[in-house]
Amino acid sequence: MSESLTLDKPRSPRRPAARRNNFELYSWAFMRISGLALVILVLGHLFIMNILDDGVHRINFAFVAGRWASPFWQFWDLAMLWLAQLHGGNGLRTIIDDYARKDTTRFWLKMLLYVAMAVILVLGTLVIFTFDPNITA
Repeated sequence: MSESLTLDKPRSPRRPAARRNNFELYSWAFMRISGLALVILVLGHLFIMNILDDGVHRINFAFVAGRWASPFWQFWDLAMLWLAQLHGGNGLRTIIDDYARKDTTRFWLKMLLYVAMAVILVLGTLVIFTFDPNITA
């Protein structure tokens, strides 16, 4: 006798009808728009970093310092960071809503997700804007 692995059916959170708003609609639209923007940003990033000139052999500290000296590239990398983090976090939020059975479990998983997202966004943004190309060893 072998036991088969089964997954529970996804469960939507139980909310009273009076509390419903358009958040999920906006979330759905954000996923489509951010996904399209991420495809463009990431493919552009990969093309520039891996295909142009010498490819990955030219990427070093000096290359990143020169790149982040330009506000254009700072904005490009910041947009990639923010969109990827919010897109992935929104997807994980949906998975938590679908599969967490207890309200307390759902709450704490979402709090952990939101804190992790905030920490990554703050640290990533600080790195991009406070990067010092003249750092000494």
